Amino acid sequence: MGESPILILKKLEGVCLKLTVSLAQIDIAFGQPAKNFAKIEQFVKQAADQKADMVIFPEMWNTGYDLIRLADIADANGDQTKHVLAALARKYNIMVHGGSVSTKRDGKFYNSTYIFDKDGTEIANYDKVHLFGLMAEDDYLTAGNRKDRFEINGVAATSVICYDIRFPEWLRTQSLTDSRIIFVPAEWPTPRLEQWRKLLAARAIENQSFVVGVNRVGSDPDNRFGGSSVVYDPLGKELLRLNDREQLQTITFDSSQTDKVRGSMPVFEDRRPDLYE
Repeated sequence: MGESPILILKKLEGVCLKLTVSLAQIDIAFGQPAKNFAKIEQFVKQAADQKADMVIFPEMWNTGYDLIRLADIADANGDQTKHVLAALARKYNIMVHGGSVSTKRDGKFYNSTYIFDKDGTEIANYDKVHLFGLMAEDDYLTAGNRKDRFEINGVAATSVICYDIRFPEWLRTQSLTDSRIIFVPAEWPTPRLEQWRKLLAARAIENQSFVVGVNRVGSDPDNRFGGSSVVYDPLGKELLRLNDREQLQTITFDSSQTDKVRGSMPVFEDRRPDLYE
């Protein structure tokens, strides 16, 4: 188990932990991994040019939701994704949060996240835990079964994927690892963008954490995606919102704000987990 938020607060009191993160809000070529892999370097380079500590991509960016062809187009063991993202992290000296990609392992398919440090070392991975029936994920994909935790410049962070944010108990479980930032890659359709923003703001408030949500733009045969990638602070204040065009935006925030908020309203200390089952 991680240290209590109160102990962490005492250690970090008065410390400024500024982080710079780039949100790569991209369009995705449906079922065309080669096109999608060819696109991402320009966004990593742009983020590095803007002195970002990390760049993050949307959900399932290698294939989109071309689920019926996963046997042919999903990344076997995530090998191509890991090779490409590790090389880009080393080349541009930047952490890369790979959003998520479709992968195949041991005859099963997953919606998987891979994260690399500036040296190109894989520091975390995560398989989407909650599968979204309205986009037929549960018909094709296998759910993950474990938490994710990593550090960005010494600051604890965690990842979930898209539909996961509708399960506040899962994000609270993730946040109890001492996380101060929740990263959320997504393919969230345009008709529900208001829910996307409200859910992310709520997850930020209740977990007293920064939330970085990166959604795709463009369309596939069944859906349109309106971007609206966002960053919320631990009080739920919107710090950044992108429009509906492909773009990269960079933001700097002080992650120590999380500890100040948790110290002033210690909801983690006031939990009653004995009553929650």
